[in-house]
Amino acid sequence: MAGSPYASALGRFKALQPTLLPKDAYAALARTKDLGDIAKILEPTVYGPELVAAGATYQGAAALEVAINRVFVRRQRLLIEAASFAGKALMRAYLRRWDIENIGLILSAKAEGRTVRETESFLVSSREVPAGLAAGTMGLDDFRSLLALPTLDAVATQLVRFGYGAVLLPLLESYARTHNIFPLLTALQRDYYRSLLESSRFFQGDEWVVREFLRSEVDAKNVLLLLKGKAAGLTLEAVLERFLPGGTLGRDGVADLYTARGVPELVGQLEGRFPALREGLPAFATDGSLVPFESSLTRARTVAELKRLRSFPLSVCILFSFLLLAEIERGDLRRIVYGKLYGVPTEELERSLLVPRI
Repeated sequence: MAGSPYASALGRFKALQPTLLPKDAYAALARTKDLGDIAKILEPTVYGPELVAAGATYQGAAALEVAINRVFVRRQRLLIEAASFAGKALMRAYLRRWDIENIGLILSAKAEGRTVRETESFLVSSREVPAGLAAGTMGLDDFRSLLALPTLDAVATQLVRFGYGAVLLPLLESYARTHNIFPLLTALQRDYYRSLLESSRFFQGDEWVVREFLRSEVDAKNVLLLLKGKAAGLTLEAVLERFLPGGTLGRDGVADLYTARGVPELVGQLEGRFPALREGLPAFATDGSLVPFESSLTRARTVAELKRLRSFPLSVCILFSFLLLAEIERGDLRRIVYGKLYGVPTEELERSLLVPRI
C-alpha cells in the first residue's frame, strides 16, 4: 500500500481538514444577531479573504453566498488535482452536479422572471472559475450568457452546445403548455445520476464504496420525494414522474409504500430501512414540518457514509469523504445565513444544523 497513488491524496486531505470550521463555531454563528456578525465570525477563517473580495461587488447575504461558494469550489479543485487518473474521471462526473445546479437555477430564474442580478450571486463558482470547469465544459461566462437570454426556451436551446439538448429539448413543448418546470429539472437530475453511476464502475477495486455512497444519496432524495408527495397530496403518478432511478429503493416498491394514509404511516413503512426518519415525527405532529425528516435522514446518511469511506483511506474514498464534509459545511452556513435573513428562531436554526451532530 506504500505505493498507492492516494498516499499523497491522504496528505492533501489531512492538510485540508483543519480548514473546516470547528463544530463549536456553528453555535456562535447561529446565535448572531445579523449577517454582519456572521461575517465577523468568519473573517479569521478560510472564508475571510473571499468575503473581502466578494464585498467589492456584493453586499449582505449575496456577499456571504459568493464567499461560501468560492471556498467550496476551491476545495473541490484541490481534491480533483490529487485524484489518480481513474479517480479524476469519477470525480469529474461527480462534480457535474454543480453545473446541473447552476443550470437548474438559471432555468428557474427564467421561468419566474428573475433578473441576472438577482440570480448571479447564487451560481456555485470560485471567482471567475465555476465548479463545472473542473468537471465539464461550462465556464462562468457561459452561465452569464445563459442568464442574459430572454426566455427559458432560449436557454434550453443554447444548452445543446454543452450536451444537454437531448435531455431538455423534448420537454419544451410540454413546458410551453403547462409552464411546469419540474420535468426539466428532474430530467437533468436523472441524466446526471445515470452518467455518474456509470462512471463509478470498477477500475481499481475500491469504486464500489463510492457507488454505494451515491446510491444512498439517490435513496435519500427518493424518500424525501415520497414524504413531500404524501404531505402535498400528490398522486402516485406525479411522484413517479420525479422518482430517480439508481438507488436501492426500487421504483416497483413505491406503489405499495404510497398506499399509506398519511406521512406518519409512510414513515412507519420506511423506518425499517431508514430508522432516522422517526426523529422527525414529533415536529411533524406539531406543525406539519418536513424539515426535521430531511435533517435526520441527511445526518444519519452522513455518519454512515463517512464511516464507510474512511475505512478505505488509500483510495478515491478519502477524497469523497472530504467532499461530503465540505458539502455539509456549505449547507449549514447557507442555512445560518438565510435563517438570519428571514428571522428563523435561533433554537430552530440550531436544530437544523448538521455538522454539530455528526
